[in-house]
Amino acid sequence: MSAPGSVLFVCRHNAIRSPMAAALARAAFPAVYSRSAGVDPGQPDPFAVEVMREIGLDLSQRRPRVLSELADTGFDLIVTLAPEAHHHMLDLARTQSFDVEYWPTLDPSSTQGSRAQILESYRACRDALDKQIRARLGG
Repeated sequence: MSAPGSVLFVCRHNAIRSPMAAALARAAFPAVYSRSAGVDPGQPDPFAVEVMREIGLDLSQRRPRVLSELADTGFDLIVTLAPEAHHHMLDLARTQSFDVEYWPTLDPSSTQGSRAQILESYRACRDALDKQIRARLGG
């Protein structure tokens, strides 16, 4: 598989998985146009901001957005990170020209336990996304 020139990461609320993925992709592959969006409206997630700050990426000023808010929809690759996002994008792919890949990614916001346990779940999500992004976009 060749590396795409542009990629859109999509999850349910654009609060955790997709913004983390887009930030990781931009940091590792600045030549690849990388953005994120959600199927439904969401709210910023402070745990996502914190675990990204740990690796030098700042999500503190970004606000979740839904697909309809995107000005540019001409992406080479759409990566879906949640089942709802995948089904939605497959419906759109019937009438538009882009590739859709599904990367099943657990939502760390469902983690129960101490603050340390929750943060560890977010870190695991971040690190798994980083590994997949490097493998896929690295060509």
